[in-house]
Amino acid sequence: MNIFTIPVSSPSSLWTTLHAGGAFNVACSFAALWAFVKVLRMLRWRMKTTQLLGPPRTSLVYGVSRDLASSHDRAAIYERWATEYGVVYMIPSVLGQTNVVLCDPKAIAHFYARETWTYVKTPLTLAVLDSSIGKGLLWSQGETHRRQRKALTPAFSNAAIRKLTSVFYDSAYKAKGQWDNVIESSKDDDAVIEVQNWMNHISLDTVGIAGFSHDFGSLDGKRVSVAEAFDTLGSNQPSAVDTAVFLLASVFPVILKIPNKRQNLFKKLGITMEKISNELLIRSRREKDANMSQGGEENSLIGLLIKSEGQDAELHMSAEEVVAQMKVLLLAGYETTSTSLTWVLIELSRHPNVQTRLREELLAFGPDPTYDQLKANLPYLDAVVHETLRLHPPVGESTRLAATDDVIPLSEPVRTASGNMTDNISIAKGTLITISIVAINRSSAIWGPDAKEFKPDRWLTEDGISGKAKEVQGHRHLLTFVDGPRTCLGKDFAIVEFKTVLSVLVKNFVFEMRDGPDTPVEIVRGVLSRPRVVGEDGTGVPLRVRRYE
Repeated sequence: MNIFTIPVSSPSSLWTTLHAGGAFNVACSFAALWAFVKVLRMLRWRMKTTQLLGPPRTSLVYGVSRDLASSHDRAAIYERWATEYGVVYMIPSVLGQTNVVLCDPKAIAHFYARETWTYVKTPLTLAVLDSSIGKGLLWSQGETHRRQRKALTPAFSNAAIRKLTSVFYDSAYKAKGQWDNVIESSKDDDAVIEVQNWMNHISLDTVGIAGFSHDFGSLDGKRVSVAEAFDTLGSNQPSAVDTAVFLLASVFPVILKIPNKRQNLFKKLGITMEKISNELLIRSRREKDANMSQGGEENSLIGLLIKSEGQDAELHMSAEEVVAQMKVLLLAGYETTSTSLTWVLIELSRHPNVQTRLREELLAFGPDPTYDQLKANLPYLDAVVHETLRLHPPVGESTRLAATDDVIPLSEPVRTASGNMTDNISIAKGTLITISIVAINRSSAIWGPDAKEFKPDRWLTEDGISGKAKEVQGHRHLLTFVDGPRTCLGKDFAIVEFKTVLSVLVKNFVFEMRDGPDTPVEIVRGVLSRPRVVGEDGTGVPLRVRRYE
């Protein structure tokens, strides 16, 4: 090779080099711009938001979020921090984010009154809901939420639920018949029954008949694809990697598009619910003329959804929205009521004196109570139900994003990070707000020193609920059904179903923990949190059941 020869790149390679350099410069410019915007937003946030006390960061990447995610009792952590730092405080979150945690009844009431408008769902929550159940009532916000909720409200009126009470009884008695057969075929006078699975069947068949005029037949032993999809999620607990990915997705929701086992299970659940919803809609449209007499059937959920599809409907919903509403009801019907029924059977097994007293009230009452009697004439049943809902809300906490600047009032002053006392806090647009529903429902500062105990008697006397608890604005001073514009639309449906099923089971059976009253129970993740007896697979809750004679 001639040492004096200078290699010259071809024109195409020169263009490639320049093009690559230009792309790099553009990327650097965008990165610098992104960082500049983030710094400006952070400065504005610090100027506009009251800086509060709170726990120190335990991880540079995750703040304290990983500690909360891995805890078996995160409500106790929130409550401990409230005792240490005040009724509102700040916690460091993922990649430098900060959450403001509200533990003050006045602040929480202010927050819920402005939800869907001032306080909206986070991008992560919207992405998860959209990918699994679609743009229905749980996903929608603002005016869209108001329209969807108004369209569905007649299906959950007192008159509508009164007509559905017989459906609740039918499912409960079908389960009773099956349990009678199981006990009769056993060698002893009792049998070990995995009750959570049965509560799932009761809830699914009930919501199918009550909401869609369709019997899934799971109580008769039929395989139901949606039930299998829910159960598969409960049997596959999130790994440490799943948890880390989900936490990082709170900053970068696009991460959820990266396939992993748990995301695939959620996707499969969404597809399964959509397939069933479409099948039910097609069948119902075909039967519309035969099954919809004047005005009657249009107040059923399926009737209202079909009615809303019409272009001239006052509260029109798109085909996508209609299917999403059906998926919401399937989710709520399967995951929430069944979980509450499982928890109450656990608590009654742990507290046989409460179980006996409840049975005595029900037997003394006589025949199966009507809808109105369930609401007004069985005080101890009401107390047991609401004590279960207090201690074990199906949804444990919620996080929202401030869409605008706001000022939140407090019922008692707190000390700020600068040492000053204040009776209100300023919240800047973009601030994350967290409320631990479980922590508030079980707070000793709010409910008194016996707040962690299962004590139905607290609901029976005027002084059973403390003055601080009475400041909590929500159904019966609980946050279980939240409050404000997003109060659970199916609240009365759920409570009446809960009471109906429980009354039938307790009148006819006696429940005990299989391994004794001190059997440990842990919390596992399905779609929502569920109980599981320690050592069992999936979401197993085996109880020893015998007939009451």
